Amino acid sequence: MRGGQWQTLRLAEGLCRSGHTVIVLSREGSPCLAMARQLGLDAEPLTGASVRRLSHHADLTHAHDARSHTTAALLSAAPLIVSRRVSFPPRGGLSRWKYASPRHFIAVSNHVRDVLIEAGVGPERISVVYDGVPLLTVSTAGDRIVAPDSSDPQKGTALAIEAASLAGPSIHLSTDLERDLPGAGLFVYITHSEGLGSGILLAMSAGVPVVASRVGGIPEIIEHEKSGLLVANDPQEIAKAILRLKEDRVFAGLLAARARQEVEERFSIPAMVAATEHVYERVIS
Repeated sequence: MRGGQWQTLRLAEGLCRSGHTVIVLSREGSPCLAMARQLGLDAEPLTGASVRRLSHHADLTHAHDARSHTTAALLSAAPLIVSRRVSFPPRGGLSRWKYASPRHFIAVSNHVRDVLIEAGVGPERISVVYDGVPLLTVSTAGDRIVAPDSSDPQKGTALAIEAASLAGPSIHLSTDLERDLPGAGLFVYITHSEGLGSGILLAMSAGVPVVASRVGGIPEIIEHEKSGLLVANDPQEIAKAILRLKEDRVFAGLLAARARQEVEERFSIPAMVAATEHVYERVIS
């Protein structure tokens, strides 16, 4: 389960609470489909047949990744909305047709919006809706440094490990941030490409000070030296930021408190759901 999958399920839950009928489609055997069912959502395997059948009775089809975007563009009978979470530009060929098909795009950040515009999508077809995360239990501010465990080459797991080694303390690579963040003293999020960074928002929600790469949409959620520290993808600079927050716990606590307030005010799940509903209403009308 990655950030985009969690956002899809949180959106579905929020829409159901608002009185909408939502059916989640995800690949057979995927963690997302299993989690959707565990949460009590109406969920079915994603196939061409299921998209064709269900979209005939839907007001909207909302695609959340490249595979569902392609399938829905080919087969959906309902107006199509596509969420774009990644910061790399759409490729040519088939992508040109794919990106002409949706009625509207939801970009996860202004950075992603700019990427879509540069690829030829009209700005009137794009809305920015930031991720929403739950308010987690405030961290006990332990000594453990947490970073996401990812084999994605665009993520900087190896760079985070190298920087922590230079700084001294060991680093815990987490596959379940909601479980591990409430006991963390520092969160390190290093990446080479990022649409927004929902893992960062979870750390902010838990009141854990953040060191993150200054790339993509991340500067839209972290204000340097106000709600976290932004760094270049250089092991020495990352290590320096880690040591600064480890040694100055008062400053780290101030960053963490401001970051949690930002989540409460700008990045809550109800705010994300309401903004998405507004896009739906615009498309339907």
